[in-house]
Amino acid sequence: REGHLIPVCFTSARTGAGLTELLDILGRLLPDPTEGNPPHFLKGEGPAAQPVEATTAADQHVIAHVFQVSNDPFRGKLGLFRIHQGTLTPATQLFIGEARKPFKVGHLLRIQGKNQTEIPVGIPGDLCAVARVDEIHRDAVLHDSHDEDHFHLIPPRYPQPVFGLALQPEKHGDEQKLSDALHRLLDEDPSLSVEHDTQAKETVIRGLGEVHLKVVLEQLKTRWNLTLVTRPPAIPYRETIAGTAEARYRHKKQSGGAGQFGEVALRVESLERGAGMVFADEVKGGVIPGNFMPAVEKGVHQAVIEGVMAGFPLQDLRVVVFDGKHHAVDSNEISFVTAARHAVQEAVQAARPVVLEPLVTLTVRVADEHFGGISAELSGRRGRVTGTDAPQPGVTEITSLVPMAELEGFESRLKSISGGDGSCAIAFSHYEAAPTEVQQRLAREHAGKRGGEQ
Repeated sequence: REGHLIPVCFTSARTGAGLTELLDILGRLLPDPTEGNPPHFLKGEGPAAQPVEATTAADQHVIAHVFQVSNDPFRGKLGLFRIHQGTLTPATQLFIGEARKPFKVGHLLRIQGKNQTEIPVGIPGDLCAVARVDEIHRDAVLHDSHDEDHFHLIPPRYPQPVFGLALQPEKHGDEQKLSDALHRLLDEDPSLSVEHDTQAKETVIRGLGEVHLKVVLEQLKTRWNLTLVTRPPAIPYRETIAGTAEARYRHKKQSGGAGQFGEVALRVESLERGAGMVFADEVKGGVIPGNFMPAVEKGVHQAVIEGVMAGFPLQDLRVVVFDGKHHAVDSNEISFVTAARHAVQEAVQAARPVVLEPLVTLTVRVADEHFGGISAELSGRRGRVTGTDAPQPGVTEITSLVPMAELEGFESRLKSISGGDGSCAIAFSHYEAAPTEVQQRLAREHAGKRGGEQ
């Protein structure tokens, strides 16, 4: 209860000793729902949102919060929620968030491990579940009145998934099956993400570590009978420029009938990290008619996506179109798309292109005696230690910046060095220029691919 400390004694968890006593302590001393502090709901969005308190009163409107979604092989999609206010029965009709159409609860379930028991009523504090409601989702607020349409909780902050694995079905034709399975796993796991890298043509799952990804792969195999080929994902390198340059490109083609003509002059300028790509139109005098400017912008974006130096998307630059020419008969959209794309490529080549590599913040926690071994491992992976801390006696926490390309196999090495006692957390940090040898290697590989395609 508020203002009181609850003494809890833990004994050996391996033998199960002490668990009965712990559960007894929780049952006798922790507050029941009417004594606790309900979470603060918010009504509305943005700065205008107003805090609202649930009352834990059983005779008020129903307010419940969905904290987990799972997919049961027999009951379909399960939404697990906690009732904060009001009383639920199988006959209750509930709204999901701002939905205008309610659903009937039908079967109100209590989940205890693998057991699902139907119950006749749910009151504040109860953890319940409903099945076969496709619209239900994690963090949804369930209510029985439109008065609570705009209620929501501040969503919890989950660790950012960084460890990646590229997936491909071993059996041809299982692509849609894999897509459906991943969609269901995303409903269940907020720390899992799925990316479809169109440039590398691969599907990538990202999680919190190697163990997390192994669990996902095991679920895909056991629940959906999917056999997959896995490999490390392509590193999301990016390109940028270190200077400013101009270029002019004329696209002219004549083949007997209507020809093609378009000329574009533009300038590329470097921007600060994280600025993305900015397109600016400074054409005057109608030298490029306004109806062709969308085509020019399309050509610019094509060049930005394709990259120039090593085939990776460009970022942190400004493209300014300031001049050009058109022909009254031969100019068309494809002409200006082509001219703009080539003009960007030539300007970027003259503006000192640079390959950027993604860096992550890697936080490692190990016993003091393993500090030297972990520091050497990080140094060998081009890591830079940015700080150390001692969260408790005998334990050191090391924070470092490490290129994402150097993370493969790190968790295994950490377990080996620390005897299985070490732990780590990873979060994306920023992009910065890759070492010269890395840039040259990526440029050679890109040139080889282009040569092979030709």
